[in-house]
Amino acid sequence: MDYLLLQAAPGGGFGIDTLLMFGIVIVIFYFFMIRPQSKKAKETKTFQEELTKGMDVVTASGILGRINKIDGDIVTVEVGTKTYIQVVRNAISKEMTDSVFNAEAESAK
Repeated sequence: MDYLLLQAAPGGGFGIDTLLMFGIVIVIFYFFMIRPQSKKAKETKTFQEELTKGMDVVTASGILGRINKIDGDIVTVEVGTKTYIQVVRNAISKEMTDSVFNAEAESAK
């Protein structure tokens, strides 16, 4: 009866090559995933802190309007003639506001 003996390959341990590969993967993950997301979150937070009366904005749900009043974290947005809604400051989207109002400016040229 023959027995098959399983042995580890010589030098097949957790070496410096594997450690180096993990390091490279972590660096790539940081520069392509974590850093851009944190930069985008910082830009959005800055935009929401700098909201002022009279700005044309878009909410996260897609409602377009002009800021009429800011009371702490509550923003009153005029969506029509004498029609107002109140939203929280975080509901105003920087990306949608930029894309909608930049597209309108481009089409007006």
